Amino acid sequence: MKDKLALLQDKISEAQLGGGQKRIDKQHEKGKLTARERVHFLLDPGSFEEIGMLVTHRSHSFGMEKQRIPGDGVVTGYGTVNGRLIYVFAQDFTVFGGSLSETHAEKICKIMDLAMQNGVPVIGLNDSGGARIQEGVKSLGGYADIFYRNVISSGVVPQISAIMGPCAGGAVYSPAMTDFTVMVEGTSYMFVTGPNVVKTVTNEEVTAEELGGASAHSTKSGVTHLTAANDIDCIEKIKRLLSYIPQNCEEKTPRRPYEMGEEIRDQLKDIIPESANQPYDMRDVVTGIVDEDSFLEIHKDYADNIIVGFARLAGRSIGIVGNQPMSLAGVLDVDSSKKGARFVRFCDCFNIPLLVLVDVPGFLPGTDQEWNGIIVNGAKLLYAFSEATVPRVTLITRKAYGGAYDVMNSKHIGADMNFAWPSAEIAVMGAKGASEIIFRREIAAADDPEAMLKEKEAQYQQMFANPYRAARRGFIDEVIEPQLSRRKLIRAYEMLENKVTHLPKKKHGNIPL
Repeated sequence: MKDKLALLQDKISEAQLGGGQKRIDKQHEKGKLTARERVHFLLDPGSFEEIGMLVTHRSHSFGMEKQRIPGDGVVTGYGTVNGRLIYVFAQDFTVFGGSLSETHAEKICKIMDLAMQNGVPVIGLNDSGGARIQEGVKSLGGYADIFYRNVISSGVVPQISAIMGPCAGGAVYSPAMTDFTVMVEGTSYMFVTGPNVVKTVTNEEVTAEELGGASAHSTKSGVTHLTAANDIDCIEKIKRLLSYIPQNCEEKTPRRPYEMGEEIRDQLKDIIPESANQPYDMRDVVTGIVDEDSFLEIHKDYADNIIVGFARLAGRSIGIVGNQPMSLAGVLDVDSSKKGARFVRFCDCFNIPLLVLVDVPGFLPGTDQEWNGIIVNGAKLLYAFSEATVPRVTLITRKAYGGAYDVMNSKHIGADMNFAWPSAEIAVMGAKGASEIIFRREIAAADDPEAMLKEKEAQYQQMFANPYRAARRGFIDEVIEPQLSRRKLIRAYEMLENKVTHLPKKKHGNIPL
């Protein structure tokens, strides 16, 4: 029996390594790792347990019966990342181009089912030429089986997709339904239809990289959340991302040991410029609040007028959403609303407390925004915050104008604690615009309309453009000095640690998609 097993293992090795050595060498020439190498670098040493190593396809068409390679183009199993259990599948481009067959899909579905049953994250390392044409509708059915599990698993266990090679046609919809997508620059691409079809149908000439490379999807479409320089960098980013996320929706966020100190950050004192129209980098505010080197920005190059990402505060994992005055003055538009809403909903799924940093002059005006649905897309962010039951804390650093004040996690939509710096301006609109409307007759009748406007602007600024009126109403819990922000926030999250909210019984809400 032992000899038979040894013989079988030799055959597997020969099929996977010996027979495919040229394909493996070609993979390395492209700067790509093989499927097994990727699994090796992702998981803790010696922790990988493979499932379905002996599986082969069932096709008898087009001479496929003579090509039965154990594993059938995908390596599946489980192991640990920094001691935490995960399930993983890695498509093997050296076997039938990583194409998805009926059995290939069954292997992936099996580990997705196990992940759901055991409450464990799933990592997919995608590198596939698409559906296996020789199997026809059976391979298409395999994709649908995976899609269904993506949806059922959503919000139950974290799902992360790494695009480490081609991902085209129906294959792109599985990563799109997972929580995070990481792409490798130069060697990966995603698109529904390739450059050749695009040229035939629209007469556009475009390369695979331009159409669906990492750069295109990280800046233009927002499909990918993180990009990596190479396969190893991609794997390291996945590991870091996992460190902020719990195993499943029933667990609390990971915490690292932390000893409290004075927690005063003097660098925050002078961040806000004297001029209300002068920008500053909200990332500097984030850095001044969170634990050192703990901020992991998500969607960094997409809709950069809003910042989202994970960080740690006194060792506790939190999600951060913040307007970015350096881009479009921090206004909300179609793309930033979608970006923020998606991130907020993920954090709410997995019990990650939210910190919202506000400096927003309103929604971006214009026909382009209106015709592209700023109303319905802005409502997505409003819906996401209103629906979230995790601890939610807001800090207004400067402007909080109009409807955007409401949307950015105001007290009125269920925020738990709302702080403001003395520099905060909470009003329907800016002082200049408000003065032009309120005092238009007095300005028009004045001998010097421009001087009158400035006088009325200063009057409005003194009366309304500050946080104290909102604080008197209870809309702001406390006006705090910037350098004390970190200490106040740490205490707020400690107080909210055991927050419980019961939503009305329903099947699910109807978010304005």
